[in-house]
Amino acid sequence: MEKLGRVIVRLRIPILIAAFLLLIPSTMGYLGTKVNYDVLYYLPSNIETIRGQDVLLNDFGKGAYALVMVQNMSAEERSKLTEKIQSVDHVAELISFNNLAGDTVPVELLPEKYSSKFYNKESDTTLMAIFFDDTTSSTDTMDAIVNIRKVTENRCFIAGMSAVVTDTKLLSEKETPLYVGIAVLLVCIILAVFMDSFLIPVFFMLSIGMTILYNLGSNIFLGEISYVSKALTAVLQLGVTLDYSIFLWHSFKEMKEKYPEDHNEAMAHAIGNTFTSVLGSSITTIAGFIALCFMSFTLGRDLGIVMAKGVLMGVIGCVTILPAFIMVFEKALEKTMHREIMPKFDGVARFIVGKYPIFLIIFALALAPAIYGYTNTKVYYDLSDTLPEDLNCSKANQMLKDNFDMNSMYMVLADSDMSPKELIEMGNEIKSLDGVTFALSADSLMGPTVPEEMLPEKILSNLKGENYQIMLIGSDYIIASDEINAQINSVNRIVKSHDAAAMVVGEAPCTKDLITITDQDFKVVSMVSIGAIFLIIFFVLKSVSLPVILVSVIEFAIFINMCIPFYTKTEIPFIASVVIGTIQLGATVDYAILMTTRYKRERYLGNDKRTSIQTALATSIPSVIVSALGFFAATFGVGLLASIDMISSLCMLMARGAIVSMFVVILILPSFFMIFDKIIIHTSVGFKPKKEKNGKAVPANT
Repeated sequence: MEKLGRVIVRLRIPILIAAFLLLIPSTMGYLGTKVNYDVLYYLPSNIETIRGQDVLLNDFGKGAYALVMVQNMSAEERSKLTEKIQSVDHVAELISFNNLAGDTVPVELLPEKYSSKFYNKESDTTLMAIFFDDTTSSTDTMDAIVNIRKVTENRCFIAGMSAVVTDTKLLSEKETPLYVGIAVLLVCIILAVFMDSFLIPVFFMLSIGMTILYNLGSNIFLGEISYVSKALTAVLQLGVTLDYSIFLWHSFKEMKEKYPEDHNEAMAHAIGNTFTSVLGSSITTIAGFIALCFMSFTLGRDLGIVMAKGVLMGVIGCVTILPAFIMVFEKALEKTMHREIMPKFDGVARFIVGKYPIFLIIFALALAPAIYGYTNTKVYYDLSDTLPEDLNCSKANQMLKDNFDMNSMYMVLADSDMSPKELIEMGNEIKSLDGVTFALSADSLMGPTVPEEMLPEKILSNLKGENYQIMLIGSDYIIASDEINAQINSVNRIVKSHDAAAMVVGEAPCTKDLITITDQDFKVVSMVSIGAIFLIIFFVLKSVSLPVILVSVIEFAIFINMCIPFYTKTEIPFIASVVIGTIQLGATVDYAILMTTRYKRERYLGNDKRTSIQTALATSIPSVIVSALGFFAATFGVGLLASIDMISSLCMLMARGAIVSMFVVILILPSFFMIFDKIIIHTSVGFKPKKEKNGKAVPANT
């Protein structure tokens, strides 16, 4: 690897020129990559609820839908407003009392059982439904919602997933640059304090920032990415690849002492050492992200692919771009050197190793409550409730609940040849269910005695297609709640008894499927990530016992991190329960591998158990602390700043996870080494020192 290092050092100027030139296509790729803001889009395409969305689009020309409410408007004002809404591009249809019953029929004259579905007398609030000609998260649908708000001068309130997706997009686009800014600022502060140069953090940020942009630009080949991936890529890539830059810098300083007259040769050796060490470290991190690709809910695959290639690009940038910066600006770096404030940890290491039974007792006492809290932490699936209350969609959802005793609406797609009598009978069965506020179809509105030929064409085209007809169902239950999931099961049984091919579709049924699918994904991803990292440690450390010990230690840290929301009575987003454990395992098992590698070396040199563990701990603590604090700094600020709870919760959990893993590795892992030392030595390669004929240990060739 030293030969490659010499080439990189010799070509440092061309490397920097190429690195800056690559920013141009990367920026173009970043700006050209489509971003998807609808998490339900990532459900498997073969499930019934998603196939139903295709039926809506193909048979009725209706993809997304939303509920619109207006207050304190006269009939004439409402009529003008509906005309404005219908004139907006990509609005396929607007369904209101007026265009069903006619403009001449006052809503006040309708029977209460009908008028209450569209009008609340006390608050003078009118409800309408809008269908769009494209999917929930398409650019056309989101643009239509923005334009509806504009042409109505924000006098209407739009509820539903499309409105949530639109407001999520607007909020995310505004805040994402701030995420990067706060992460860079906090990481620079940490590095300036704990590194020995005030200037080196600048070059760390430049080289890592370039690879982040390369990664974001290369996403154009994926077609599109989720807003979660877009928001977290820079933060996560900075947090997990920062270690590589720190390692190169420390290796370069060490090599300069060995080659004081030839700093080019020192950097060549530093590059070789870094590449060898960082490659093994990065593989565990990449494996953690690749494990996400095994999710049926493909948001995990989206994040996994983006982050896996981000880590790989971070490794490449660390051994090419960063060395080029350091060599070009070496004199400036030397002028900003200062004494490191990190103390020696020999005394701390002696104390921890000497008192290891205490830490084993702490581990034993904490394990059961940690696992219990971890397995019982509550998660939420309805993302609309986690957005700021002052957003239009949040106000609309609350207005829907307050004025129409309804929290959600979904649909039944039934055979268009079903008789009016049977359709009404099916609707009556559905309306008898607890929590159902209405079940409306074309036939239920007009009655079974009215011939189809007498129905206005607009009603027929809105609710009846060539193959399917629509029944709208209003529910008093909150999306993702146990009540609405049970209600959907009951609705599904009823409609299947009348039409085996009928489908229950909409946001609530999709969310119900999301709960089932991600619950299974959690188990699959956990097994894949643990298995993959177990095998990597097995081959890297050449040991049967160490993979079990190291993975167990980090899993304990994950249990601690993920049990805290249970004991603080905090709900976390569903995706956190799937991805946090994988990310924390992949990113922080490196702390344990670092200490284990030094422990292995000390034992191979012939040192006794206690001395080897104390040395490994004392020398590893500074690196583990700086690494954990870097990851913490990159994510903690975003967790505080983000208004979108999905982003905020993920970042806070990752930040806390880094700190928890740091303490567990420093306090618990040495204790495990103390009690399992004999097992480790007899089940691992490279721990037993070579012996001379007289029985004395021979130092390893290092």
